[in-house]
Amino acid sequence: MKLYYAPGSASFVVHWLLIELNAPHELVKVDLQSKEQKTAEYLKLNPNGVVPTMIIDGKAVYESPAIVMHLADLYPEAGLAPKTGTLERAQYYQWMFNLVNPLQAAMRQWWYPAEAAGEANSDAAQLAVRERVEACWNRLDAHLAENGPYLLGDKISAADYMLTMLMRWTRNMPRPATDWPNLNALAQKMKARPSFKTLYEREGLTEWA
Repeated sequence: MKLYYAPGSASFVVHWLLIELNAPHELVKVDLQSKEQKTAEYLKLNPNGVVPTMIIDGKAVYESPAIVMHLADLYPEAGLAPKTGTLERAQYYQWMFNLVNPLQAAMRQWWYPAEAAGEANSDAAQLAVRERVEACWNRLDAHLAENGPYLLGDKISAADYMLTMLMRWTRNMPRPATDWPNLNALAQKMKARPSFKTLYEREGLTEWA
């Protein structure tokens, strides 16, 4: 497998899972500053012009949640995804989509408010989106308080890796996700994993260590 990645970006969780699973892989760093992800060569692999892109058996696969879920299924012995056909599997799907749809999408709008609202309305849009993001953290923290310590209870899943990446992205927001006690507890558990340290070393990251 070959992963096209950029440090700290949405490829973070895919790279992390590859390390956690000890999956043989090759890394190809994409320079986002020079917009390498928008070149014709890269767009042939991923027409959305973003990272990550994973080459699996010679075919390009993109969207980080899709790659993460595939990796969890590819290495069932790691136990990062419940058995298909079970209620736990349905709940796993629920959390993966919940993290991507209302939360990750809103976070992008917070970081790039002018994309949808225009420069003149950026401040108002950012304020509205912040409320949505923090409402998501409220719900997630309440869920963990009642059903944690992980999203699926006592057992870690690939969804917790996804959640941790999104929590990391809030480190410079007015109220980071770790302000919520149960989210913070989960973040500390995930950051204590040896694979997280290895990921940081390989990507050259220091913030939120």
